[in-house]
Amino acid sequence: MAGFSTHLEETLRRALGEAKHRGHEYVTLEHLLFALTEDRDAVAVLKACGVDVEVLKSDLESYMDEVLNDMVTKDPGAEATPTAGFQRVVQRAVLHVQSSGRTETTGANMLVAIFSERESFAVYFLERQDMTRLDAVSFTSMNLPTRTSSTVSNPSVPSACATVFPWGSLTVGFSVTRTRAR
Repeated sequence: MAGFSTHLEETLRRALGEAKHRGHEYVTLEHLLFALTEDRDAVAVLKACGVDVEVLKSDLESYMDEVLNDMVTKDPGAEATPTAGFQRVVQRAVLHVQSSGRTETTGANMLVAIFSERESFAVYFLERQDMTRLDAVSFTSMNLPTRTSSTVSNPSVPSACATVFPWGSLTVGFSVTRTRAR
């Protein structure tokens, strides 16, 4: 079972917190990418791929200020809800880590998974700096060793990755079935 690294748990909290701070009803991939600009594993990949992290951060901040202001909730105490795209990215990253035999999902894995959401502005901002999914995959598969650290698990959800946040939990569950060729 793949879990979240401690740094990734902090990153997911930052993404959710950023959306709440801005009064946004939803947590989007752009909130996630913005939070990943402070995740050490993701930043290592971004820099290795030639991305100017400060420019990326500035672009995302402008986008959230100008475009996502339509998503401001009328209830100031409401929690932001992850979008379907956000949830798919988390699931994809965890599934990839699980299928590769690793035990921990990192910000670098999230960064790779974001590229599957082709229609997102998060991907647009990365591609605008000439970063591709292949660049990210190449770096993560060649340069990032498998690490272990403490993760939060949810034994009631088989084959799941769960993180408990102060305001609730984010659980990503799925099962992987492998068959042998005969």
